[in-house]
Amino acid sequence: MRAWILYDWANSAFATTIMAAVMPIFYAGVAASGLPEGRGTSYWGFTQTTAAILIAMISPLLGAIADHSGEKKKYLRAFSLLGAVACFGMAFIGEGDWLLASVLVVAGMLGFGAGNTFYDALLNDVSSPAMRESVSARGFAMGYLGGGVLLAVNLGMILGYKQLGFADSTGASQVSFAMVGVWWIVFSLPLFRRVQEKRREAGGYADRLRAGMRRLGETMRGIKRYPELYKFMIAYWFFFDGINTIIVMATSYGTDIGLEQTDLITALLLTQVIGFPAAWLFGRMADRFGSKRMLFGALWTYVVIVVLGYYMTNALHFYALAVLVGLVQGGAQSTSRAIYSRLIPPGRTAEYNGFLSFTSRFFSFGGPLAFGLVGILTGSSRAALLAIALFFFIGIALLAIVNLEKGWREAETGY
Repeated sequence: MRAWILYDWANSAFATTIMAAVMPIFYAGVAASGLPEGRGTSYWGFTQTTAAILIAMISPLLGAIADHSGEKKKYLRAFSLLGAVACFGMAFIGEGDWLLASVLVVAGMLGFGAGNTFYDALLNDVSSPAMRESVSARGFAMGYLGGGVLLAVNLGMILGYKQLGFADSTGASQVSFAMVGVWWIVFSLPLFRRVQEKRREAGGYADRLRAGMRRLGETMRGIKRYPELYKFMIAYWFFFDGINTIIVMATSYGTDIGLEQTDLITALLLTQVIGFPAAWLFGRMADRFGSKRMLFGALWTYVVIVVLGYYMTNALHFYALAVLVGLVQGGAQSTSRAIYSRLIPPGRTAEYNGFLSFTSRFFSFGGPLAFGLVGILTGSSRAALLAIALFFFIGIALLAIVNLEKGWREAETGY
């Protein structure tokens, strides 16, 4: 269980340094230099869209194959390596290399997103149903801590580049990308050594592919036998898209409205510091007050964040919003993961997590795409941000009609 939790520490470095903090600023200021004003932010949004579509295309089939063969760790290892290698490649991005940067970010996000399909599925192998809320929350808490530690190191290196012998902050940023790859690989090792899963006789790769296709077809035909899982999945599509869009577009938005790089990265580091205890506490409160009730609270907080972000004008405002995000982001994600794990029928964890990844990632291009398009059409990043509130409103309305107790019974009995 501890080894599983530690993987969140490992791959969250990618989420903080690459997805949320350093790379978006580096992309806009270095990789996209020479492009018309605001175009870099839109291209960054389209990069997220491309990654989401690719993850959506491969995750459900890989999940079905992994369930059939009992090789979730094998696929997690492969995608972790892909993500780490992409981080090493980012160390060579220079001025005007926006296309190379987009390709490497897409590869890294493919490793991160598809890998998480199998990581989430392993939750059922390391904990009982009654413990999943707290174990999932501990994983996210550890992720906030690990991602925050490396982000703090990277921030110190970028801000103090002269004292460390770098010619400029660009060189320090490039080294920070490579450090994410090393961090990801090293701290993934305990999971690959310690976590056990039930192996199955799977045959050759052709047999696995046929079995995976068959199981995927069964999933798509049979998911309506679990109506509460089906309803929760649809709700998840919308609010996941809203959360993901805020994560990947926050620093680009801050750059557009004139905030300094130091303020942007410091605010995101603040999110990590607060997110560590907040995610752990959120899991405890979900055990006491109910996971659905706590998830509602987190999603309404996001609505407040989006509205306040529309009026944001200075770094202090950005810090305040970072605090709010830190209080609910890990909790919303960990509680969603735990709820979904209890709605899945036994023995099909990677398959259903892959299906959720397929559907949510396929849908999740909507948020960054909407942000990019609204920004181009209106010429305003503020209007683009406000449009994201719609995703939370729809997600909240759909979550309200999900009956979790009924869904748990459906998962256990099949009806």
